Amino acid sequence: MRNFLKQTFASLIGSLLGLIIFCGVGTSTLFFLLLIAATSKDTGPIVKDKSVLVFDLATKITDSEPSSNELFQQALSGENENRMSLRRVIDTLEKARRDKRIVAMYLDATHTGAGSGVGGFATLKEVRQELEKFRASGKKIIAYGMELGEREYYLSSVADTVVVNPLGAMEVNGLSTQTMFLSGALQKYGIGVQVVRVGKFKGAVEPYILPKLSPENRQQTQKLLDDVWSEWRTAVGKSRKLTPQKLQAIADNQAVLMADEAKSSGLVDRVDYFDEVVSDLKKLTDSDKEDRTFRQIDLAEYAGVSGKQFGIERDSINKIAVVYAEGEIVDGQGSDGEVGGDRFAKTFRKLRQDKNVKAVVLRINSPGGSATAAEVMQREVRLTRKIKPVVVSMGDVAASGGYWIASDSNRIFAEPNTITGSIGVFGLLLNGQKLANNNGITWDSVKTGRYADSQTVSRPKSPEELAVYQRSVNRIYNLFLNKVSQGRKLPQQKVAEIAQGRVWSGVAAKQIGLVDEIGGIDAAIDYAAKSANLANDWELQEHPRRSTFEERFFSGVTQQARTILGIETITKSPDLLTAEFQKLQKELAIMQKMNDPLGVYARLPFNFTIR
Repeated sequence: MRNFLKQTFASLIGSLLGLIIFCGVGTSTLFFLLLIAATSKDTGPIVKDKSVLVFDLATKITDSEPSSNELFQQALSGENENRMSLRRVIDTLEKARRDKRIVAMYLDATHTGAGSGVGGFATLKEVRQELEKFRASGKKIIAYGMELGEREYYLSSVADTVVVNPLGAMEVNGLSTQTMFLSGALQKYGIGVQVVRVGKFKGAVEPYILPKLSPENRQQTQKLLDDVWSEWRTAVGKSRKLTPQKLQAIADNQAVLMADEAKSSGLVDRVDYFDEVVSDLKKLTDSDKEDRTFRQIDLAEYAGVSGKQFGIERDSINKIAVVYAEGEIVDGQGSDGEVGGDRFAKTFRKLRQDKNVKAVVLRINSPGGSATAAEVMQREVRLTRKIKPVVVSMGDVAASGGYWIASDSNRIFAEPNTITGSIGVFGLLLNGQKLANNNGITWDSVKTGRYADSQTVSRPKSPEELAVYQRSVNRIYNLFLNKVSQGRKLPQQKVAEIAQGRVWSGVAAKQIGLVDEIGGIDAAIDYAAKSANLANDWELQEHPRRSTFEERFFSGVTQQARTILGIETITKSPDLLTAEFQKLQKELAIMQKMNDPLGVYARLPFNFTIR
């Protein structure tokens, strides 16, 4: 009963704050808003001398900031997602590197499970580079964890000292990806599937028509994993002074190492308990022995420190717009977590007409989706490029439709472990004839033309109808090839050879001409500034915009109310069976997002996740 009252009261506070801040109704509301305006001068958090920056490796790092709708839902539900944008993480780490009050960084891997990770490997590459700069400045990095997987260790290996709990373990067993195939279930329940596609590597349709990977899909997947794994071994090996061969031997022969084994293998420096690490950090920060912990500030809180004093944040009339295309590409406006073609196009039209915007950086983190939406978006990129530079920065994945919109930019940057390419097109045609017939349902049609009912799901498509769909897919595929050929200045024959729906890593894509340079979002921004002849006279402008003060205030105060009442939000890892059901949900969710008006898609293989 007591917990019930706490939960109810906290939810009530959140609801009232939501009404006050977002609705703005009544005299008391007006007074409350005026009070906020009077007291909300952004003075930033208090940073004490000799503080340690705490970076929780359970932080979810995404390209774009949470939308106001996402913040609102989180606040009301009490789900406090530990999430930051990559841009904010990079800026925050740079500020900490230049801030004399910050003497060290603590990488906290105690809230992560083996292999849980904080982002894709391309995202982690950019974060890792900032950690290397932090350490190179002479400031210490200490990493501590209970269970370290490849993702957490990819960052932790940068540290001066890596510590693991005596009861802890490390997972170094290589990378893998697993595809869920639905063809058997579809056949069992009477759902017919017909496919039209171009490109022998277009694996996106395979879960619906095959029980396992085709040889071509297995080939491209193996090559991609090999490239990403090679970069991991090279980067980690350099930091830990271990050869890639040594790391491969550990993966092949040990896979999971207990704490002492990890130390003897050279993967960690110490095996200690958390209190021993705290004692070391207290000494580093000159904290009193009586203090409960060391002098510290959390990464998310420190992000509120102004960067102007460190020469990071600029004020200029000249803007470099950073546009985030993150998520599935869908036709229309799209919703949170999706790239709506029409919404994207509107943003680019505004930026093209804005004389203060001197260049645009298009940050892509998308597996593709609707071919129609991709074409709408690519057209706006092309028109904008005629007026001002458009530079592409590829994140974890920029493939199929994601590559379509990148192909006509001035310059393309990618990380070595970016997933890109997949230049191919497919259409998926479902029918429920067998399912319906088995349950006593039949159809009959009357029509005035041979193909008048070709859109029906009551029967399979005839060979003649499939030929019509195939012509449409072929036309769009050839359009895709032409756009890549023109945008990348490559012969059509060359593009045809490297297309076929094949997926490439960033390093392989550079070798074949699909990518210009290896580098992250900062490198793309610097190139855009140089292309627009801005020198250092420019300021970033992000789209979609960052959350407002009121949105951050609302989310923060609601969480504070829950903390005051002793209510903690705990994120539990799903059990193995639940995890498989979640995979199935993702597959079905992808089908729901298939809204292309022509029924044609340029998309990566479904649920392509490297683990």
